[in-house]
Amino acid sequence: MTVSFRLGIAGLGTVGASVVRMVERRRAAFNAAGLDLRVTAVSSRDRTRDRGLDLAGIEWFDDPVALARSGSVDCVVELIGGAEGPAKAVVEAALDAGKPVVTANKALLARHGAALATRAEDKGVALAFEAAVAGGIPVIKTLREGLPGNTISRVYGILNGTCNYILSRMEREGLTFEACLKDAQALGYAEADPTFDVEGFDTAHKLAILTSLAFGTAVDAEGVSVEGISRVQPLDLRMADELGYRIKLLGVAQAAEAGIEQRVHPTMVPKSSAIAQVMGVTNAVTIDADAVGELTLIGPGAGGEATASAVVADIADVARGVIRPTFGIPAAAMRPSERVEMQRHEGGYYIRLTVHDRPGVAAGVAQRMAEREISLESILQRRIEGAETDPHGRSGRPVPLVLITYAATEGNIRDALDAIGADGLLAEPPQVIRIERE
Repeated sequence: MTVSFRLGIAGLGTVGASVVRMVERRRAAFNAAGLDLRVTAVSSRDRTRDRGLDLAGIEWFDDPVALARSGSVDCVVELIGGAEGPAKAVVEAALDAGKPVVTANKALLARHGAALATRAEDKGVALAFEAAVAGGIPVIKTLREGLPGNTISRVYGILNGTCNYILSRMEREGLTFEACLKDAQALGYAEADPTFDVEGFDTAHKLAILTSLAFGTAVDAEGVSVEGISRVQPLDLRMADELGYRIKLLGVAQAAEAGIEQRVHPTMVPKSSAIAQVMGVTNAVTIDADAVGELTLIGPGAGGEATASAVVADIADVARGVIRPTFGIPAAAMRPSERVEMQRHEGGYYIRLTVHDRPGVAAGVAQRMAEREISLESILQRRIEGAETDPHGRSGRPVPLVLITYAATEGNIRDALDAIGADGLLAEPPQVIRIERE
């Protein structure tokens, strides 16, 4: 018996067009599996744009909400994007009409995930979103379906290809952030306004979704502490290499006694770790669980074909009648997230101070650290190459002083840095990068 399943696609950008092509390209394989998947309706803002698609026989809707309510579709695929506006209206209209929804919209789920999950469950339909996090990597399915016998303690990963591309180029070629960002924009990896990517907000939305799946909590994007990569300098990457680390923008969700810690920031990871090997626009997610130990998934995190692959996988599940709780457990069972504030985070730190080159500075820094019970694993001072020095080896110019700490709390680190600044030892604001050890 073959199941006929009519698809309405709202949004015909790169991903939407790739979905249309993929459904057509895989028609024979789907038919062999008992599925007759057909795109019967589409909606987009521009009818005249050449997308390289044959849309003959496919109904066009100028209003995507009308598409969602149309009797000519069995499933709505939302690929418009954005947390509000048409995307939200389309998903709500489809669910209210009792139609399953497949979406790649991480911003929508991060903002309205719990409410939409409740809506879907009330109507007894699926709300599927594999493509919303890490593109073609099946991390949603892994967390929701593959690990029910495990207690997860941490999930973390490289969730933004733009940032990973920039940091990879900076490390390999010694380039500045600004130069690598310009190249990323020229190659189409970064938007004209790259803020959402490079300042960590895109990663934060994805992390909030993963946190909900991993720990059974309500999606809490506002509870994510966020820092981007724009302040990372080539010197930091050189020092990381010398110390046996690489710098990656990570999203980290970790169970703690007080609740769930959610944070996005540049992170030093050991070069021996699997996630340190992930370069360029590739994404990776590592799951720490009691039964399977450490599980790392690596693959393309963006792009039309990779994202369409995840969308079509969801479509095939929905066509087969698969309906699961949106976030792995019923929406009513999702507990509020107990936030662990960043000040309470405990771990190792890389701290680069630009200090005045005069006697007693290093001792003064070490004293302030000791007062907060911060133990230093190492302290390294670097001279400015080519700078003239006096007979005592001092240039009179500010110099970098690098500290590596043993486990310390964020609050104590910040207090110590405030005291060092108040002592007049700093020539510019400090650089702080957390260390995520294996």
